[in-house]
Amino acid sequence: MSPFTGSAARTPHWRHLRVEESDGVATVTLARPEKLNALTFGAYADLRDLLAELSRERAVRALVLAGEGRGFCSGGDVDEIIGATLALDTAQLLDFNRMTGQVVRAIRECPFPVIAALHGVAAGAGAVLALAADFRVADPSARFAFLFTRVGLSGGDMGAAYLLPRVVGLGHATRLLMLGDPVRAPEAERIGLISELTDEGDTDRAAHALARRLADGPTLAHAQTKALLTAELDMPLAASIELDASTQALLMTGQDYAQFHAAFTEKRPPSGKGH
Repeated sequence: MSPFTGSAARTPHWRHLRVEESDGVATVTLARPEKLNALTFGAYADLRDLLAELSRERAVRALVLAGEGRGFCSGGDVDEIIGATLALDTAQLLDFNRMTGQVVRAIRECPFPVIAALHGVAAGAGAVLALAADFRVADPSARFAFLFTRVGLSGGDMGAAYLLPRVVGLGHATRLLMLGDPVRAPEAERIGLISELTDEGDTDRAAHALARRLADGPTLAHAQTKALLTAELDMPLAASIELDASTQALLMTGQDYAQFHAAFTEKRPPSGKGH
């Protein structure tokens, strides 16, 4: 995402999210615990716009996406989204579904790692938000459920049919997206859907420890690694190798390369933060 801005000022308050920033780490919390953090039209739009703003500012070097209360996110709000879509016409429905996809694209295309801190349920759209993150840190209470076919819709919602096979393989993805059965933490870890399984109640601490490690690392190297992982999913080998070569040549001209290489060879922490 481009760092250049127009006339719009930064949003001072996010109505549908709780946003905190500290020394390069942003924590974005879905804060409707009484509704298991069910998403509304406004929550989707806030996530889309917040990620765009943070990407332009380049002050955030890692982001933790969490849910308040008993679970991460139960998906779209039954009344405010599911019920409302029954009254929308085709053009409005297309606008809505494009917006949900824009949130997933924003998570994948922002220039900093995103860590989903998971406990309890991650269902429907909540499961896809977690899937789109770069890391999924979860405790034993976590469970995923891609419920779309259960309500008569395609399991390939919000990019799930693109992302899930690349994370867990086609066989597991077919089962999860077609049947919509819940996947609990032990199985999710076994098939690669969870990056790190923590002790119960330890998810937030572990997610923020990972965010701190990433934020203290080489920022541009992380950003380019994330960009290459996404871009090269559909590239032939020759194109991927050429893109890797040009990216490495660019990074070798930067301050991080000299600083972090020296720290690595001298077996000491880097003297500064990555830029």
